[in-house]
Amino acid sequence: MVTEITQGIKVSVETEYQPSYSSPSQYHYVFTYRITIENQSEFTIQLLRRHWTIYDAGFSSREVDGEGVVGQQPVLEPNQTHHYVSGCNLKSGIGKMVGSYLMERVVDGARFEVAVPEFHMISPLRLN
Repeated sequence: MVTEITQGIKVSVETEYQPSYSSPSQYHYVFTYRITIENQSEFTIQLLRRHWTIYDAGFSSREVDGEGVVGQQPVLEPNQTHHYVSGCNLKSGIGKMVGSYLMERVVDGARFEVAVPEFHMISPLRLN
């Protein structure tokens, strides 16, 4: 698990290779990642947007932007936690993701970026 804290918002990531959804012979490797967002600040916050850069070894990187996460824009009171699971497919079986969330403090509408720590995705087949 990797973790990063920005302005009192703790983001942790765990990844898992999904062999039943992957087809290495067709250059299709599927990974899931579980994100935990903990509001350790004194303010109520809302996650508005996400931004990802996905690096696939030997292939070009790609950018992903959008509202919320998995169709939600969660509001977190101080000491609340939000979990979600999403996925990513790679052609090489080895890659990484790094990103950020755009958050808003509910009390005054102030917006700020929260870093998502860089995390790696490596198919066990590629470790041989």
